Amino acid sequence: MSLDATDFILLTLSFFVIATLYSAVGFGGGSSYLAILTLVITSFFTIRTTALLCNLTVVSGSCYLYYKSGHLPLKKFLPFVITSIPMAFLGASFRLKEQVFFILLALALIVSAIALIYQTMALNSNFDVKKYPPYMSYLLGAGIGFLSGLVGIGGGIFLAPVLNHMKWDKPIVIASLASFFILVNSISGLGGLFTSNSFEIFWPEIIGLLFAVLLGGQLGVRLSIGKLSAKRIRMLTGILVLFVGIRVLLKNGFEIALFS
Repeated sequence: MSLDATDFILLTLSFFVIATLYSAVGFGGGSSYLAILTLVITSFFTIRTTALLCNLTVVSGSCYLYYKSGHLPLKKFLPFVITSIPMAFLGASFRLKEQVFFILLALALIVSAIALIYQTMALNSNFDVKKYPPYMSYLLGAGIGFLSGLVGIGGGIFLAPVLNHMKWDKPIVIASLASFFILVNSISGLGGLFTSNSFEIFWPEIIGLLFAVLLGGQLGVRLSIGKLSAKRIRMLTGILVLFVGIRVLLKNGFEIALFS
C-alpha cells in the first residue's frame, strides 16, 4: 500500500460520504473522487481510472434498486445511451494535457452545480412533464457522452440538470436515468482508457475504495427511492459539486498552468 493507514482511512471515509450524497440524486460521485484523488495520487491516468471504477460500482447498485422499484424504464432511456456510449469512448480515448483536462472538468462542474442549486431552490410539487421530439434524446446523449468521456466521469451530473430544466420527466425518473447514463458511459470510458493505454489501477487501495463507495451508494439510493431526493440532499450535493469545481479550477487548473 502506497498510502499510510491514516490517509487511507480518511480517503475511504471521504469516498463513502461522497457516494452517499451523490447516489441520493442519481449521480456516481466521479467529480469529487477526481478532486480528492489529486491530493494523494500523482498519476493522472490512475486518477481517471479510479474515479470511473468507483462511479461504476456506485451506479451499478443504484440502477438495480431503481429497476426493482419501477423507476428505470429502459426503453425510454435507450436513445440517450445509444449515442452516448461511442461518444464517451471517443472522448476517453483523447490523451488531454493535464491542465486542459482539469479546466474542462472544473468549468463543467461549476455550471452543473449552479444549475442543480437553482433547480433545487425552485423545485415544487407541481411538476408538469413536457414532450420533446425523439432526436433531442440522441443529441443530448451524444454531446454529454463525449464531454463525460473527456473529463473522466459518467456524465449524469451534466445530464440531470439539463433534463430537470427541460422538465423531461419526474425528478425520480431523471435520477434513475442519470445513474443508468453514468453506468454505460463509465464502462465505455474505461474501454477508451484501456485502448489508449491510459488504464492504471490504484492497487491495492482500490479494493477498499470500491467497498466504501458500494456501501455509500446503497445507502444514498435508498434515501432517493424512499424520499424522492429530499431538497436538502439535493442542495447539499449541489454545494459540494460547486466547491469541488472551484477547487479543481484553482488548484489543478490554474496552478498547473502557472507552474508548468
